[in-house]
Formats: sequence, structure tokens, C-alpha cells
Amino acid sequence: MNPSSSGWIEKFGHLVKDYHGLYDNFDELYQHLKSTGFIYGINIKIPEFIHPEHPLSEDEKAKINLLTALYFTYRQKEKEADFNQFLDQIFEFYNQLGVNKISLLHKILNGKKTSSQLEKLIDSRIYIDDNVISKTFNSIITNSLLFIDVLTFKKYLDSKTDLKKYAEELEYVTINCIHYTLKSKRKNKNDKKLAQLFESSLTFIDQSEDRFDGSYRDKLKTNFSLCEYHYFLDVACLTVWEDQSLDYKESEFIFSLGNDLGLPSETILNSIENVAHFFEENSEKMPHLKNNNLAVQFYDSMSKIVNKLILRNSKRLSKELSESKELVALLSKSATKELTEEEKKKVQNQLLDIFKSIPSLAIFILPGGAVLLPIFIKLIPKLLPSAFDENRVE
Repeated sequence: MNPSSSGWIEKFGHLVKDYHGLYDNFDELYQHLKSTGFIYGINIKIPEFIHPEHPLSEDEKAKINLLTALYFTYRQKEKEADFNQFLDQIFEFYNQLGVNKISLLHKILNGKKTSSQLEKLIDSRIYIDDNVISKTFNSIITNSLLFIDVLTFKKYLDSKTDLKKYAEELEYVTINCIHYTLKSKRKNKNDKKLAQLFESSLTFIDQSEDRFDGSYRDKLKTNFSLCEYHYFLDVACLTVWEDQSLDYKESEFIFSLGNDLGLPSETILNSIENVAHFFEENSEKMPHLKNNNLAVQFYDSMSKIVNKLILRNSKRLSKELSESKELVALLSKSATKELTEEEKKKVQNQLLDIFKSIPSLAIFILPGGAVLLPIFIKLIPKLLPSAFDENRVE
């Protein structure tokens, strides 16, 4: 399954049909989503019944995890419904929530199939910003508050009233939990990054300082369910643990918050242990903890994009390259020797001709796209015929 290509939602429906009873209740689903990182807004894994052909990027994992969360939330409410009924419900849910009125989504929801429309809609929920260039310069590109969609959908299945107000309250309390948890911490270099990550993921409330007035704790005691309390606590634990330590002042705040939520001490400790274990296993994979300068961020981000494009178009590229022996020879030479200016020009022109024939490689044709060619050349050797790669080890 390729979440970056059309038809991925229907493929998901085909794959999930044998796993309808995978989770007995919402708490089991929640614990699984926590292990994947979805609850924390950091997608590290996907469900085991999905077997992608190529390594997935974080945004692609986020798409799969969001659809998984929504689907199994629906299945626990409507046990006999089929996948198409689920798609209709999701589409209606997002329409009622009003996210189709945000950004330019109404211009792209023009497919005939509900699944095709949902692919565009889910894209709009996953990405913090739909500007390709800004995502290039930002290693954090996915919405970190996606679980709010799932909690709101659960509410929608129980009662279809006041969805927008409910989502606003969820975001309000969540961002306040994050804000006051950060205030309780010893300051470190990652706090600002973490705050920006969650701030940029807001959808339903304004990004103004006025909302931090402390009144969120009054809402905690009256307006929410147990699963929502667990989410608020887990997000707070993530916030306090991102420096992989917990001092007395920080633990005092977490236990105070947990007490306001009416949660027992054992549950609070378990939440802290879960996030500690998650960090221990995955800290090197968490983009918000990296401190690369802008140039390194650009190179890393573009390397991932180009690598994904090469993997997804390997057969087409291999065919195109096999028909251009001179280009292959120059690419092979570039791996060991410096090309002349004339040879570099030939490589650039011939590669751009190839990219024109493969629509998903259009990024190379954009103004400034030629700067990506060195990255492409570095990643291309596996596509070269073995006759041009004497050092290949099979």
C-alpha cells in the first residue's frame, strides 16, 4: 500500500476486512495508537496488518494511523457496517466539523468516489502546511493533534450535535495542558520547538496568548470522558519528558494535573512510564528533537523526498535510464570523478528530459530544482545497470 498514491484508502479497506475484531474496546485501540506514537503526535510505527512495499515517511504513517483510528472507532460502534458505510460517515463527519471550509479544500474535493475525496481531505488534516517549499525547510510536517479528530469522531458517533464546539474545547484544554506543563519545567533548547509544533497543529481555536488564563482546569472537572482525560495526561507527560528527565517540580505538576482529572496515582505513573519507554526506544527517530541548522534540515528533508521519489518510480526510471546509455555512463563516472562543465550540463538536460516523462518527479523541473540533482545522483546507483557499477556487491 502506498499512502502517497491515489487508491490507498480502498486498498486499506481491502486489507482491513479480515481484522474487524482486532480491538475489543476503545482502550485497547488507544494503547495500540500510543505504541505507534500517534497519540503523542510522533508517528513511528503502523498497524501490523499493513505491509508497505517501500519504507514509509512520517506523514504516510500518520495517514495510515489516522484512518486506522477512525475505522476501528467506527467498528466498535457499528459492528455490522461495511467499509463504504464507514467512508460515508467519515466524509459526513468532516463536513459537519467544517474542515472542508479551511484552506482551499473545497477546490480539490471533486472526485467522484467518496474514497478519492477522503484522500484529499485526510491530506489536508495530516499536513501542518500545504506549501511544499515550507515543508522542505521544516523537518516537522505532520499535524501533532490528530487524535483530537478521533475523539471528536467518537463523540459524533454518540451524538452529532455541537461538534465544532466540542473540538474547540478539546484543543483548548490540550494546548493549555502543554503550555502549563512547559511552564513547570526546567527550560531547555527543545521546549520552543515542541511548543511551536503543537501551536502550528491547532485547527479550531485561535493561536493567541489570550487563551492561557488558567481556566482550563475548571473545564477538566466537568466536560470530558475518561478516554479524553487519558489523552490530556499523556500529552502532558510527553511534554514534560521530552528532555528525558523528570524533576520534583515537574512530577508535582503531572500528579496535580492527574488528580484534577480524577485519575489514580497508578494510572499517572503508568502514563509517565509509557512515555519514558517510548522515548527510550525511539528518541533518535523524533524529528522535533533534532537541532540541525537550516542547511542540514534542507539537505535531510530533500534527501528523504528524493529517496522516496526514486523508490516509488524505480521501474520507470530504470527503463528511461536504460534507453540513455550516455547518461548512465556519465552518472557512473560522477560517482568516482569530477565531471566537466559540459558533462554536467549534459547530465542536467538529459535528467530533466526524463523527469518530464514521470509526473511525480516534477519537483526537479521547478525553478531551482536542479539543486536536487546531486542528491539524486548520490541515491541513483542501485538503478544503474551492473555493467556501469564495478563495485556493486550483490
